[in-house]
Amino acid sequence: MNTAGVDLNLLYAFQAVHAEGSVTRAAERMGVSQPTVSHALVRLRRLYRDPLFVRTQGGMAPTAKADRLAEAVRHALHVLDAALQEGTRYDPAASDRAFRLHMSDIGETVFLPRLLQVLAERAPNVRLETYQFDDKDIGPALASGRIDLALGYLPALSESERTALLSEHYVVVMRAGHPLASRAPTKAALARLGYAVVRSHGATARALQDLGLSGNIRLSMPHFLVLPRILAETDLAVVMPARLSDVFRALGDYAVWRPRVGLPAFDVSVHWSRRYAGEPGTRWLRELVVDLFGEK
Repeated sequence: MNTAGVDLNLLYAFQAVHAEGSVTRAAERMGVSQPTVSHALVRLRRLYRDPLFVRTQGGMAPTAKADRLAEAVRHALHVLDAALQEGTRYDPAASDRAFRLHMSDIGETVFLPRLLQVLAERAPNVRLETYQFDDKDIGPALASGRIDLALGYLPALSESERTALLSEHYVVVMRAGHPLASRAPTKAALARLGYAVVRSHGATARALQDLGLSGNIRLSMPHFLVLPRILAETDLAVVMPARLSDVFRALGDYAVWRPRVGLPAFDVSVHWSRRYAGEPGTRWLRELVVDLFGEK
């Protein structure tokens, strides 16, 4: 099958049913009648020679082929919507656009609560989708329009535009009752700790390596936010950004070391592709991010 026979409205209907898992909710989301969506599904099934969605007790479940198509359809419609809006004024209060952001779990913790509060006030129907790409994939995702912005400490992104938001530094966190918690954070004291590291934030492991402490790593895991209980119930320590340590201290009783040697400072920035720098919606969102989180 070639794309010549595909009406764009069919793709919007496909996207809505895939997202909602219901023909009724998809129709409500699109502002059309339920028979209109059902007719679109009939045409799509003929075009793709696949059921695409099957009825289950929980709603309309996508077939394997529908799941494979879903990401391509979302990407294509997102790029098309951005192109059609080029050169027009973006009205956030009237928009129902879905913006796509790369953020680590640290970024989600630091940025999302405040950002969502402001969007609820200024752009109540705007949606956010967050992704976590490998470093090598962030640039291509920005350049292709797969994501609109990337937030974080991303030194490998050399081809993107960026604005620095804030300066950050690393601290060492452990439970308040840790046997070394009351010690001064000297290099010798750092060497007595066992560490957990988070693979999605490789700079912390590199900082330990620069200190000659790679051999002190006792646990490697994918995300920061599963660590509070581990720290509370073991004698492991974690190197993390200072702002994240504030979140940890709100969750429990933790000690924070602020060593003066060996743990580098770094800038957290918002990045975007030069190709989409003038797109009104993306420009509005990045200016909002800079306004909310940029250090004055």
